[in-house]
Amino acid sequence: MKTQISPESMITFLLTTPLFENLEPREVKEVIHIVDPVKFQSGDTIFREGDPSDAWYAVYSGEVEVLKHSESGEKTIRILGPRSGFGEISVLDALPRSATVRATTDTTVLSFPRDKFNDMLDKDHPIACKLVKQLALMIVSRQRANTETLSKLLQTTELADVHERIKGMVGDSTAKV
Repeated sequence: MKTQISPESMITFLLTTPLFENLEPREVKEVIHIVDPVKFQSGDTIFREGDPSDAWYAVYSGEVEVLKHSESGEKTIRILGPRSGFGEISVLDALPRSATVRATTDTTVLSFPRDKFNDMLDKDHPIACKLVKQLALMIVSRQRANTETLSKLLQTTELADVHERIKGMVGDSTAKV
């Protein structure tokens, strides 16, 4: 359900959120015109794995869990709190959602509709370029962390089959960086 957040509160919040921290206050004032504050109750699903991508989000208040479907059901792979972003990869690649995100408490998110963001990109808007750069840095940071984790697993695992699969994943991920 859409909710109201004052422009001043939204600007202050975005200036202290990693994705937007490199924007100038005047640039954030422009961004808030494409943002939709949305409130979810505890247990509400924000989007499901496989859903079409229509927006990316920043947690304004509350907490969400990121879930991945497996043969044994849904598994929580991450908990995100205020100032965390999610759904940003689908803004770039327009592919279906790769995970489910659900509110674990009453939560307010700022939704950045993909079509409005793409309009900014199509117009070569400097803010869109800065945001794409920040998105790329966030994704690269996650990739490096995943590669490091997988590398450590390679050193400690005793299961040959798992070892070979992880080794292939690390090789694939570093080859594309």
